[in-house]
Amino acid sequence: MPPPMVRTVVGMSGGVDSSLAAALMRERGEDAVGVTMKLWPCAETDGGFTREDACCSPTETIDARAVALGLGLPHYVVDLEDEFRVGVVDGFVAAYAAGETPNPCVRCNEKIKFGALWDYARQIGAERVATGHYARVERAFDRWLLRTAADRGKDQTYFLFSLTQEQLAHADFPIGDLTKTEVREHARVRALRTADKHESQDICFVGDEGIAGFLRRAQPDVFVPGPIEHEDGTVLGEHQGLAAYTLGQRKGLGVAWSEPLFVTRLDRARNAVVLGPRASLLVGAQRLRDCTWHLGALPSHGLECLVRPRHRAKPVAATIMPGEGGAEVRWAEPQPRVNPGQACVAYDQRDEYCLGGGWFT
Repeated sequence: MPPPMVRTVVGMSGGVDSSLAAALMRERGEDAVGVTMKLWPCAETDGGFTREDACCSPTETIDARAVALGLGLPHYVVDLEDEFRVGVVDGFVAAYAAGETPNPCVRCNEKIKFGALWDYARQIGAERVATGHYARVERAFDRWLLRTAADRGKDQTYFLFSLTQEQLAHADFPIGDLTKTEVREHARVRALRTADKHESQDICFVGDEGIAGFLRRAQPDVFVPGPIEHEDGTVLGEHQGLAAYTLGQRKGLGVAWSEPLFVTRLDRARNAVVLGPRASLLVGAQRLRDCTWHLGALPSHGLECLVRPRHRAKPVAATIMPGEGGAEVRWAEPQPRVNPGQACVAYDQRDEYCLGGGWFT
């Protein structure tokens, strides 16, 4: 008697990556169920915006359903709007209000795609959640490891670093061994209607107004005018709200000086943006909070690794030391201080495995 099929929920956004993921799961002979999550109001009738490629838009949902049904898979739309608002959007707004630079995509993977969706998957008897992320999961040393994708230019392990061992144990990334070009070719061969669909690179719940416009509506009190100052105390101009600035920012400052200036500090007590030369940004170490380590606890002597302080950043050599309530990144060479709230993601020295990470303080 053949073994029973494994039921897997496939998160289908309406794009080519998740469409092919669903097709590959079907071809494996698994009991795949397509699920599109409604995370945010995106139609005029429910108060959202109408960009066609926006998360949860009618166009995306129709495409996801058409692909699923064409593959012979059942398809459901699951309303997770409340969970998304509480777990992702509210934290996004609060972080900016506190002078941080959040990464909502990491929180969405952690709390929604492999959190709320995994809860739904278990309710319908599924054992795994599959998505169209460019990443791979492997089992080694009695641990679940997150391996970088075959297409390094599309690798999304940075956004998955905070997944727990339980979440990784039930995660499946069917396209992790393919390049983006191969994904589109496979989708065309299978006549998937999303094969040549363009990608959206924007934050899914932010419309054409951009982040600043979204924050002005969500929490207008973070846009209180104040002084822009040089480190020496010289007033250089006026800003329209600290939420519009981040450490290391150079463009869009609207001031003139004898040398290039960067944002070196956001003084919340005085509501001031402080500028200075790049050298003022350099630090030898920076603290992390809310850390996740896929190999278990950090060794007492520290973890020598490569660190990405932001997505697509060139990896930097560092040693991560364990510490009370988190960890400390000690850079091999001084680096510009990273704005609090950004994700710090560690990789092995060959840059093949994501080892985990934390959030800069």
